[in-house]
Amino acid sequence: MVIFIDYIAQGFKEAINLLISFDKEIYEIIFLSLFVSTSATIIASLIFIPLGIHLGIKDFRGKRVLSRILYTLMSTPSVVVGLLVAILLSRRGPFGYLDLMYTPKAMIIAQTLLVSPLILGLTYSLSKNRGKEIQKIGITLGASKLDIIILVTRELKIDLIVNIVTAFSRAISEVGAVMIVGGNIKNKTRVITTAISMMNSMGEYPMAIALGLVLLIISFGINSLIYSYSGED
Repeated sequence: MVIFIDYIAQGFKEAINLLISFDKEIYEIIFLSLFVSTSATIIASLIFIPLGIHLGIKDFRGKRVLSRILYTLMSTPSVVVGLLVAILLSRRGPFGYLDLMYTPKAMIIAQTLLVSPLILGLTYSLSKNRGKEIQKIGITLGASKLDIIILVTRELKIDLIVNIVTAFSRAISEVGAVMIVGGNIKNKTRVITTAISMMNSMGEYPMAIALGLVLLIISFGINSLIYSYSGED
């Protein structure tokens, strides 16, 4: 037991040394992870926040069915998304001519598809429950449909920020989709989660621990941001 504790402690010591020495490989992995997940979250947010608000405040037939579909898609496994994107981008797929497979762009596409249902579902639920009153005020003031969406976005911006940060948290912590479409290629498509998985299988625990610490720090920052915006103690 003592030997095991010493082994883990030594791993943490070497991991911290890698971080404070600004190891090039580690920081390339970190920056690529942040770039891919941030890009995917921004793209999904720009498209699906307005759509979620529109669907949430609009009354139409089949809205209950839509709710069930959205809530189901919110929990779609990342490996399923990765498989779908891989099929579409493979050489025999409809978009194979773009030659995007095993590139950061393919990873961004996969993560965008992964977090889009989450952003859409959370925004839809939020606007359905709280957007109606805001819509009524907008209609009273003579606002157009676009003006109403902008008004709802402004009034619910704190909750929307929490939703966006939640989506980013899922994106940066997932491994299945980016592993499938990125291939975990060194200096090209290797991100934090795929690197940790590989380092663990190879027994290179110091680097795995270092990247794990970074992921924990990012997760802590994300959760702190969520709590600060949600007004919780």
